[in-house]
Amino acid sequence: MNKLILASLALVFGIVSLSAQEIANNAVGLRLGDSDGFGAEVSYQRALGSNNRLEVDLGWRSGNDFDGFKLAGLYQWVWVLDGDFNWYAGGGGGVASYDFDNPFVNDETFVFAAGNIGLEYSFDFPLLLSLDFRPEIGFGSINNDLDFDIALGVRYQF
Repeated sequence: MNKLILASLALVFGIVSLSAQEIANNAVGLRLGDSDGFGAEVSYQRALGSNNRLEVDLGWRSGNDFDGFKLAGLYQWVWVLDGDFNWYAGGGGGVASYDFDNPFVNDETFVFAAGNIGLEYSFDFPLLLSLDFRPEIGFGSINNDLDFDIALGVRYQF
């Protein structure tokens, strides 16, 4: 029985290693989406291994009645779907700050937790396109609910 379990584990790890794709060491670009008025974020990804990475995004926005920024950090695992198509999932959090022009609304700086799941395509030249979904829950007095962020990512890989 132990030999069967060991042989099965060896087979599974062998298949996974054959289908493993190296992710780019670095990728920088834009993440274009919308969550609480943040339409664009500067995005940086750094590989931490052959199938995991760290993503850091900085978004800022000047709206009609507020200015703000949002800094998010996410740890992601990446798996091959087919060829150059990957899917990824992960989690993390960040900090955001809103400066309201309305004197009856207090400015706010708060932290948030975020999940992340998405699809990406890596071209033969150094371009990476992704579409992801990021639910975020804020822990502030005004921003204390669940927001859903869907975005298109366009990144240069190096």
